[in-house]
Amino acid sequence: MRIGVITGSGSYDWPHLEGAAERTVVTEHGAVTVTEGRLGGAEIVQLSRHGTGHHRLSSQVDHKANLAALLAVEAEAVVSFTVCGSLEPDVRPGSLVVFDDLYFPANRLPDGTPCTWYDTPGGAGRGHWIFDRPFSEPLRQALITAADQTGVPVATQGVYGHVDGPRFNTRPEVAALAAAGVSAISQTAGPEVVLAGEAELPMVLVGFVTDYANGVAPEPEPVQALLDRMAASKDVFAKLAEHALPSLSAVSGAGFVYRFDT
Repeated sequence: MRIGVITGSGSYDWPHLEGAAERTVVTEHGAVTVTEGRLGGAEIVQLSRHGTGHHRLSSQVDHKANLAALLAVEAEAVVSFTVCGSLEPDVRPGSLVVFDDLYFPANRLPDGTPCTWYDTPGGAGRGHWIFDRPFSEPLRQALITAADQTGVPVATQGVYGHVDGPRFNTRPEVAALAAAGVSAISQTAGPEVVLAGEAELPMVLVGFVTDYANGVAPEPEPVQALLDRMAASKDVFAKLAEHALPSLSAVSGAGFVYRFDT
């Protein structure tokens, strides 16, 4: 199976890929650098959403180019990894979250335009993505099963909240998100979920908690603690992928797209 892997802050390359080779994929939305290789029986296409050295801040990530590149190389599923801030006291820093729902009401790309492939009136394939939950349940279960091998605690469900960056959120903003049921937040994964869904590309999103969001813990930690966990996330995500991805076979996506030209 050919699997797209999107990595984020602290994971700019991907360890332990067999036969790793870098290439540039040119799409109508821009050029994207990917690394192709193998993990056991799985073909992996990894891309860093921020680029080497965190070249793009969260407000500059080109989500359409990234997803278009994975579609161009014929990825059959996407596993997206993100570091995140917890809004739940029981979801502690240093743990994993395999998300099962999404909070992204703005539905906007970083440039402010709607997050959709369907931006041309009358365009072929235009429609509505309709679903109960936005993530592929077979992919979620594969990652949940493999998470036991990482040696870190894992929350098997949670609501991912997409927030705009690059600044962090204030205490009242965090409180409002928590009241909406959000479990953890970061600044990049919302558009990936929507664009994958509209492309009917099965997707799962996994977070590694680096810190508590503002106001969740009695006292904030030093920033260095966040940075240390961000650095540790690369090996945790890699170990999770090594145990989950080689055994994957065909998986289903979430919901369907009702198209107006079919």
